[in-house]
Parts: sequence; structure tokens; C-alpha cells
Amino acid sequence: MPQIVVVDDDPIILKRAWNTLTDAGLKVIVMKSGKALLEYTKDNPAPDLILMDISMPQMDGFETVRALKHKEDGWQNAPVFFLTGQEDEDIETKGLSLGAMDFIRKPFVADVLVLRVMHAVELIRLQRHLELMVDEKTKENENLFLHVVECLADAIDAKDNYTKGHSGRVASYAKEIARRYGYDEKHQEEIFMMGLLHDVGKIGVPDEVINKPGRLTEAEFERMKKHPEIGGKILGNIREMPMLAAGAKWHHERYDGKGYPQGLSGEEIPEEARIIAVADAYDAMTSNRSYRGALPLDVVRGEIEKGKGTQFDPKFADIMLEMMREKGG
Repeated sequence: MPQIVVVDDDPIILKRAWNTLTDAGLKVIVMKSGKALLEYTKDNPAPDLILMDISMPQMDGFETVRALKHKEDGWQNAPVFFLTGQEDEDIETKGLSLGAMDFIRKPFVADVLVLRVMHAVELIRLQRHLELMVDEKTKENENLFLHVVECLADAIDAKDNYTKGHSGRVASYAKEIARRYGYDEKHQEEIFMMGLLHDVGKIGVPDEVINKPGRLTEAEFERMKKHPEIGGKILGNIREMPMLAAGAKWHHERYDGKGYPQGLSGEEIPEEARIIAVADAYDAMTSNRSYRGALPLDVVRGEIEKGKGTQFDPKFADIMLEMMREKGG
């Protein structure tokens, strides 16, 4: 049953509104002031619609609506019809600018009040249903996109006989560093995606270079160093997520400016890329590679410590070291 809250300092208006809307099958709650409504919001869910008088003592309707905008649990978005006995364009403009849906003149005609309230409730419910459907479809698309990205990351890792799962681990480490640093959930998911795809440019590097068991020649290393730019170009075509390319393009930059491909330094390097750089280095050192086995954890710890301020952003290196200590490393 739709719930309507009516706020008016005139008891006659309140009684008439209650009778009219209750007879129409609606649940109605009446209040005599804006302050009473704000008190009510503390322990009750938002209604389907609020009918709010403008001219009330202590706190008028406009002030009450402004205060509602700072509430939570749906109250900040509760739809409002203003009740007014005045015909004043300035008042209507002010009310609509505060987010009111419409105005109802007092004294109201009972049948007209019921029709307008019913139409508004139906419209609001339809809008909420559509928003829910859009949210569900968006989530489905995000899950599909993540699945495609994970498959692509697995395909990238499959080029290297020794790095199975590398992209997924880097993504997880980067997400955890971001979480500890204070990123919100949405931003954490974004950096997870960036971590999954940070090595996508290796698609353009020959397998024999990636899997060479010994030290790379200078020419081979130059080919390997092309993968950040290749990855940046590939992911730069995804306009819906412009930052996706940052992890691929700049995860081999160094904090001291001695990295590649552009020799960026410090804050010039996108923050997400600085996070991925630490996560990538940690996983590279703790994994078996074609040219060496996994390094002991004390060596890894020492390398990250040594790289603070030179290879790595110190604050993200410190978070990685904290994660290692918690794991007993």
C-alpha cells in the first residue's frame, strides 16, 4: 500500500487530506511541522510521496526540504509536492529548484488530489522499477566484461610458461593496496581491472623472447620494453574506461624517472600505475621465471625497501611491506 506523509500546520487541512487519501486506499501519516517530519525520519523509512505545506512556523517547507537532502535511507530523494494557497511564480520556481515534483493548490479538490497523488505514486514506482532494471542490466554487463577481461588476462599469461595466474595475482595485490590506501569500492574494482590487463601489450612480443631461459640480449630487451606502449594503445581504444590504459602503459615507469616508456617520475606517473608497479614487482620476485626461481621473501622484502623512492612510490611500497608482514613474509 502506497504511503503518503502530509505535513501542514493547519489541522483542518491535515484532517481533510487524511480522510480523502485514506478513503482512496492509501496509508497516510500526518504531521504538524517540518521539525516533526525530521524527527520522524530518524526511525522510519521514506514514504512514496510527501505533501508539504510551504508556510509553516519555525521551519517552512523550503527549509524542511533542504534538511531532508542531508538525510539518508531514501529520505534525501523522497518526492515532494508542495501545498500552497498562493499563486506566486517566484515561490513555484524556488520550490521546483529544490527538487519538488509539483504544487497542489489549497484548498484542494478531493478528487483532483487523489488523482494527482495516484498518478505521482505510479510514476515514481515505474521510475524506480526502471532504475532497478537498469542497475541489474549494468551489473550483468559489468560481470560479462570482467569475465572477458579475466579470459584475456589468462590468454596473456599463457604466452609465458612461468607466469600462469600472474595478472590475476597482480590485480588482487593492487586492489588490496588501493583498499588500504582508502580507495572506494568502485575505484578498487577499476584498479583490479587495470591490474588484470597490465601486461596486455605482451601480445605484441614474440613468444621466444618472453620464454627465453637466459638473459635477454639488448635487442630482445628493447622488444620486451615495447609491451607497455602496445598495451596502452590497445586499451586506449576503450573510451568508456580511459584509465584502463594507464596500468598497461605506465606500470614500468619508476618513481625516480628512470623507467620506461616515457621516463615519467613521481606524481607524473598515474597513481594507479604506481600501485600496480609495486604489485607487479612483488609477484615477479615471488614467482618462478624462465631465467630464475622465486626469490626468498627476505630478499623480496629487501628489494622493495631498497626501491622506496627510486623504483616505487614510498607510500605504496610501505603498504606492500605491511601486507608481507601480515602474511609472515
